[in-house]
Amino acid sequence: MADPKGFLNHGREVAQTRPVSERLKDWNEVYVAGSLLPIISKQASRCMDCGIPFCHNGCPLGNLIPEWNDYAYREDWAAASERLHATNNFPEFTGRLCPAPCESACVLGINQPAVTIKNVEVSIIDQAWETGDVAPQAPERLSGKTVAVIGSGPAGLAAAQQLTRAGHTVAVYERADRVGGLLRYGIPEFKMEKRHINRRIEQMRAEGTRFRTGIEIGRDLRATDLKKRYDAVVIAAGATTARDLPVPGRELKGVYQAMEYLPLANKVQEGDYVTTPVSAEGKHVVVIGGGDTGADCVGTAHRQGAASVTQLEIMPRPGDERNNVSQPWPTFPMLYKVTSAHEEGGERVYSVSTTHFEGDEDGNVQWLHLVEVEFVDGKLTQKPGTERKIPAQLITLAMGFTGTDRENGLVEQFGLELDERGNIARDADFQTNVPGVFVAGDAGRGQSLIVWAIAEGRSAARGCDRFLTGASDLPAPIRPTDRALTV
Repeated sequence: MADPKGFLNHGREVAQTRPVSERLKDWNEVYVAGSLLPIISKQASRCMDCGIPFCHNGCPLGNLIPEWNDYAYREDWAAASERLHATNNFPEFTGRLCPAPCESACVLGINQPAVTIKNVEVSIIDQAWETGDVAPQAPERLSGKTVAVIGSGPAGLAAAQQLTRAGHTVAVYERADRVGGLLRYGIPEFKMEKRHINRRIEQMRAEGTRFRTGIEIGRDLRATDLKKRYDAVVIAAGATTARDLPVPGRELKGVYQAMEYLPLANKVQEGDYVTTPVSAEGKHVVVIGGGDTGADCVGTAHRQGAASVTQLEIMPRPGDERNNVSQPWPTFPMLYKVTSAHEEGGERVYSVSTTHFEGDEDGNVQWLHLVEVEFVDGKLTQKPGTERKIPAQLITLAMGFTGTDRENGLVEQFGLELDERGNIARDADFQTNVPGVFVAGDAGRGQSLIVWAIAEGRSAARGCDRFLTGASDLPAPIRPTDRALTV
């Protein structure tokens, strides 16, 4: 363990963010470069000798958190990196993007601020890249088996890397023009700079993984033809069907799904556009949806020079502290969260529902009409006399996703069965009803966290490896039915 008195001697400190006035002028990550390393040893020392580390179960990957906290406390970065990579292929992704359910399950968090697990994690991996401790791990011998992975998000990349290291020849198919899935085009640059993806892709190429971009399975290449080419297939295509808002005025110009708006801003950073085709500059922006994707839209609109930004949420404002009756420790509580995007300005409005959009004579949206809502006998009900309208020249819908894409023919061409929630059904080995076809991530689980996606990719890789060889030494962090402590 780390310092036995660490949690008594040191309070919780987190990464410093750059001043709002500075970071709104660029798209770089919001944190002060190098601010973590000087404090990480002390922060890691706060990890207790708690007997039963509930953080293990709070993390879907089963990260060995007390072990790498101990190494970080001792500043043995190579050993810390080895322990970190033992359960997580991409800690630089989770260290930046995961909401840290491990911290919600931290034993110290029962009566004190939890250990800064996420900050320790990202410090270890950043230091590992800096010192050259992250190297390709090519297999010693090839199995002669081939695997196609559909989708290059965190689930697909994790499955591909595991299967490549097991000795199989793996090709990843991505319908976008670059590898990374929503990591590439859904996550803004200020949350995670894309250089982190690029160097992982180079590592995977060096290990032998092949990438095929600009190919959508079901449209550009039939699923049945893909299955004939490969000994096994892993579907990690995500849950990309966005939830819509069918209210009057939805057809007006200026109303976009979040995943129509955010990728364009990322393409500017990639050099594809000089300016984005859909900009918030000078406009009153309304973001419908109070989750992380909505916050990404808020931060993007700020950087584009929006006149105002308002974020709407149909549910009541969450509490500031855990409710020990409905959300007891160590479960993952729904708390009021102020992200870096919210620090930058804008208004957040809770318990409201959009009734319709209003436009001008040219068909451009100008106003959003809303009404306050409340729960009455368990039903969401409009409050009479609370109707009002707010200016809106750009509206983004960030209300989540309802399942994997059904329009490209992938599900039908494979002949896949769906579960009661509309996700691709799978067994305990993550295999679908079609032998040799596996599914991982949001396509099988439904919209979820990045840490679940990586865990699913690793587990599906084990199931696929067993199918190909009869046995597998690859780890399987979860089963398809697992929910652990994060729900």
